Amino acid sequence: MKIITCLVIATLSLLAPQALSEESQQEPKESAYIIDDLFIYMHAGAGANYRIVGSVNAGDEIKLTGNESNGYTEIIDPRDRITWVESKYLSKTPGMRVAIAELNTKLANQEESVEQSESSLSLANQQINQLKANEKALNKKITALTRDLDTAQSKVDNQDLALKKEYFFNGAIVLAIGLILGLVLPRLAARKRSSMDNWK
Repeated sequence: MKIITCLVIATLSLLAPQALSEESQQEPKESAYIIDDLFIYMHAGAGANYRIVGSVNAGDEIKLTGNESNGYTEIIDPRDRITWVESKYLSKTPGMRVAIAELNTKLANQEESVEQSESSLSLANQQINQLKANEKALNKKITALTRDLDTAQSKVDNQDLALKKEYFFNGAIVLAIGLILGLVLPRLAARKRSSMDNWK
């Protein structure tokens, strides 16, 4: 009889935490973290006298069910197991491992952003160098065109001067001829009249 009683008590003691755990299953209320530099065991119930059902690493993110008893808190571990751990080992803020992981992610994003910026800067420098080369080529063309324009203008000026000289010489010749005719013709006419008078 005592043996049966002991077996019943032992069975109930083993099943009670499981039943309590099943009754306490509910939506987790909030997240928490295992504090750093710890490796703690998870128990089947709210106490060290309950069997160990696993362990959880320092810095792991867990979910709280909202149940607390005897300095223990019921949690849902990263593998979705509902267990109990000592409340003093829980923290509402991420541990160093999580913080370092977040910093590494931010650093990687910043490095990627820096690489993109450097790539954009390199492309911009290439475009600037190309624009400078184009500007240099255009300046050479402008210089050549200016030189050609000066040469053409000089030719036009020389032609204009030659034309003016030609007009001047032609005018001088016409003037000379006019003067000659103006001076010679009257004398010839006078001599002709004088000769005709002598014949009479």
